Amino acid sequence: MVSVKEQYESYPYPERDPADEKKRLITGSPSHPLEMDHYLFQGQRDWSQTLRVLVAGGGTGDALIQIAQMMTSAGAPYEITYLDLSKASRAIAEARAKARGLTGITFLTGSLLDAPDHGPFDYIDCCGVLHHLPDPDAGFAALRAAVAPGGGMGFMVYAPYGRSGIYALQEAFGTLFDGMAPQARLAKAKKLVGNLHKGHPFAANGNVTDHKQSDAGFYDLLLHGQDTPFDIPRLLSTLERTGWKTQSLLPPGLYDLARITDRPKDMDDATAMALAEKLRGTMKKHLGYLVPADEDRPIARGSRQSLIPRSPTSDMRKPAQAVAQGRPLPITLKEADVQMRIPRDCAPLMAAINNRRSLAEIREVTKMDPLRFADLWGRLERELTAWGLLHYSRFGL
Repeated sequence: MVSVKEQYESYPYPERDPADEKKRLITGSPSHPLEMDHYLFQGQRDWSQTLRVLVAGGGTGDALIQIAQMMTSAGAPYEITYLDLSKASRAIAEARAKARGLTGITFLTGSLLDAPDHGPFDYIDCCGVLHHLPDPDAGFAALRAAVAPGGGMGFMVYAPYGRSGIYALQEAFGTLFDGMAPQARLAKAKKLVGNLHKGHPFAANGNVTDHKQSDAGFYDLLLHGQDTPFDIPRLLSTLERTGWKTQSLLPPGLYDLARITDRPKDMDDATAMALAEKLRGTMKKHLGYLVPADEDRPIARGSRQSLIPRSPTSDMRKPAQAVAQGRPLPITLKEADVQMRIPRDCAPLMAAINNRRSLAEIREVTKMDPLRFADLWGRLERELTAWGLLHYSRFGL
């Protein structure tokens, strides 16, 4: 069987061309500074203080480049340590950073199990890596040992239900192509996948497209030699064993059983999330933010009037108009199509969000009674944060 290290030396993933840095910045969740602040630092981080970051299993550099570029553009100081087993992946990540003129990055070749030797870190990004370890618990535990008090981690692991058909093919290809070089494995697997019957679970799975994007994507998806998916019960038990707890999975609305069906009043959160995952059936990964299990860390909430609500939409007046007219706001996710319904009375508050005003200033602008403001803002906050459309942060201001 091809080792994980050998795979990523042959097919660095995701496939990236450093020349493309001139054209675009790849962004996403987790590890966006606004999200990090909201979920880990109560929306109040002092961004003039250096952020110590570990990108564990950094691959070809998507998370590294996102964090370093956003911090650089905001004039926020940082120290980033990039760590990965693959020298080929590291070379691409270094070339991408060089193309952007990014500094403050230390590149290391090695295992994330050695993370504690390089820390402590205020923030750790570990996406698409822990499910590829022979012992994922050891990886979670090593990263827990590397995080500083008050810090946290953004993570992503694969989930089973949205990846139907993948694991059967991985097992079949692993047996058929044992001992073959990566290039030969790829050629033979491509031929077999091209001839799959349309009723095969993988052929019928519209959730996955990596195999259509690049050779690296095909290999990572269907020829990986070590791939352990996490459903919600397995994820939560792993976190409990390794000293972590979830601040939030993203977007939170996907995991809210009450948004799918009636939730029994006596049902615990873990069971409800597990049922939501099964009823959705489309989640191919779980991502979100973790904090040390022994720290009581609240998520930013609108009860603190000094917080600044931030939206990915630069002008909230247009969606606010739709809300004022009683129209739902459609949201298209890979996992679900959502019709977000916000009370009409919330429209003035929504329109007042300009990514600079504090909650106190929004209340002043809307001239709303404090009790009414608190009630309506709470409703608006619940809907917008459920789908990643509102965070609290002073980042970049």
